[in-house]
Amino acid sequence: MTVLETSSAVAVKDAVTSLVDMTSDAHSDVKPGMITDVKNLYQSKPDNRGKTTWVDKYPDDLEEAAENAESARYALLIRNSKCYDGRKKLQIDSIVVQSPLLKQALGSVLKDYPGITTTLDRLTFKAPFQPFIHRWKNLLEALECEQDQETKDHLALFHRVLEAELRDDLKARDDFILNGVITYSTIWMIFEPGTTAFTVKERQNCAAQFNSGNYQQTQCGNRYVLNCQIVDWDGENFGLGGAQFYVWEFEGTTKITKLSAYPLEYHPNLVKVKEELIQRGKAFEELSGYHYKNYQGIAIGEGPWGPIKYNVDSRIIIDTYAWNRFNPNKQVNLAALTRAIKKGRAVDSEGYSEDEYGDEDDYQSYDEDEDYESDEDVATGEKSNVTSLTKDQLLLCSASLKGYSLKNKKWLTFSIGSVLDIEYSESAFESLVLPEDHKELILALVESQVAHRDSFDDVIQGKGKGMIMLLSGPPGVGKTLTAESVAETMRTPLYMMSAGDLGLDSSQVESSLSNVLEMASKWNAVLLLDEADVFLEQRSSHDLERNKLVSIFLRILEYYEGILFLTTNRVDNIDAAFQSRIHISMQYGELSTSSRRHVWVNFLNASSKGKKHNFSDKDLDKLAGFKMNGREIKNVLKTAQLLASKKGNGLGYEHVESVLAIEQRHVGDQAQLNGA
Repeated sequence: MTVLETSSAVAVKDAVTSLVDMTSDAHSDVKPGMITDVKNLYQSKPDNRGKTTWVDKYPDDLEEAAENAESARYALLIRNSKCYDGRKKLQIDSIVVQSPLLKQALGSVLKDYPGITTTLDRLTFKAPFQPFIHRWKNLLEALECEQDQETKDHLALFHRVLEAELRDDLKARDDFILNGVITYSTIWMIFEPGTTAFTVKERQNCAAQFNSGNYQQTQCGNRYVLNCQIVDWDGENFGLGGAQFYVWEFEGTTKITKLSAYPLEYHPNLVKVKEELIQRGKAFEELSGYHYKNYQGIAIGEGPWGPIKYNVDSRIIIDTYAWNRFNPNKQVNLAALTRAIKKGRAVDSEGYSEDEYGDEDDYQSYDEDEDYESDEDVATGEKSNVTSLTKDQLLLCSASLKGYSLKNKKWLTFSIGSVLDIEYSESAFESLVLPEDHKELILALVESQVAHRDSFDDVIQGKGKGMIMLLSGPPGVGKTLTAESVAETMRTPLYMMSAGDLGLDSSQVESSLSNVLEMASKWNAVLLLDEADVFLEQRSSHDLERNKLVSIFLRILEYYEGILFLTTNRVDNIDAAFQSRIHISMQYGELSTSSRRHVWVNFLNASSKGKKHNFSDKDLDKLAGFKMNGREIKNVLKTAQLLASKKGNGLGYEHVESVLAIEQRHVGDQAQLNGA
């Protein structure tokens, strides 16, 4: 510090001290907090224990600020710090760009690079200068193509400074890429924001747009976190959803393609993988909205401690709109697709036609005032106003869909690759053992209800729009099969539930039943409440808890807008209030001989898988003579089939006869025991 600077600092210090003394004397009698001025305090030097305090004495060891009017005239300010890697004494900590010409030139070099705004008055870049490692070629091109000499001089200066600082990193990056390897500490070099990242998740190839990355320490070890975006569906619109991939720390170098996630451009089968991803993106686009499908594979559910895998072999309903409705804490929230997906480093697009997938310039963004599909459109899978996705967006589509498993009765996330079309049973309704006029009546009522459910309303709006059918009779005579065959014929979902699915607590029953009825109504599903005795049975004065259940059931049914089948074995005990709510009641009697013969033929045809069975008319007449219900006939045939398989023979009458002999002997023993 010069003598002049020292004198100036002493003068400032004396002036501050004098001003403090004068102020203290002038305001000695003022009440606390009433002086209209500020009081400056200064941090003291650390004591032996490293602690500091605040004092009113002006520090005597302050140096002049490095950035001032003099430094503001330079194009660049370079802040240097000590280097301890043994290769150089100093390293650049950060660079402040002050040249307006250089800022303008860097605007094109770093265009769309996240987190950087080159028009700022104070533009600062910090080591390790990741944007310039990623955009080094862009910087060289800008320097070569610049026409204005003064701007070119500023660019050349910036390039010279950075090249000296990044020479080793650039050389290492090129060497790694040439050999197809990378180290853990330099993973960030191959992930430029905007790059398409590739990974395998739940045995499915996935692509995502890389936005940013960071190194993270966890209890399980260190990892590099890739923050990405994928194209997803929120039930109404396509949008961008978040996705995270991880690369766990490793020693030395490893092949780039061995990483758990790496840029798609390094994939050895790039063209094939891109084609597969785009085709799956098309399937994702087609499956947006509402769809009734079959599913065979692993699905992901939510447990109290994280995701849970389920092995699902069931018919499912794909419906993200309903997912958001019934899972408000797990709603799918997406950022709007306001423009086409931006590309980072070029990915080979050879073999793909822009005409087939659409050009990015033709992409139309969503308008918030645009009318999207109504609830009815969502329920029928129609997406009249949803914009088609571009090729690059199809590439980034999610590999999974939200929906509901009818068998597991759970909301799950399904893999697109395991979604299958349903193979409907064309003969389901024909195999139903009922008089033809009864079958025709049931089917006509159900079809009319689906087509015209809004054509009739109660005095109170929304009340009494549903269709409720009561099927009563002994076990195994076709009550459940009636609802199943109607749903199969109409190709609509069948939602089967029992009292156990709803619970026994009145508040739980009300919530569960309301949700089930709303879902069934929305999906135009056939709802079957099997063995509904607990809800239908007549109320009594001594069982108040069950009375609550019946009352809740009665009240909610009034506002159900769908189709409901109720089955019971005890029709005589039904509460009187239910009689007025049931639109049609059908009593099933014991199977007649001809009906039993029909059931035997149906099951034999089903077990022979299209081939003609080996049972003669005489055999069938004998079997029809046994007084059995449909469920018992099915069980006997299944047991006989297992017996025939064990002996290595085709199913024959002798196998059924052996099983029936055992069954009859068991029945006779039971009768003797009961008589004793």
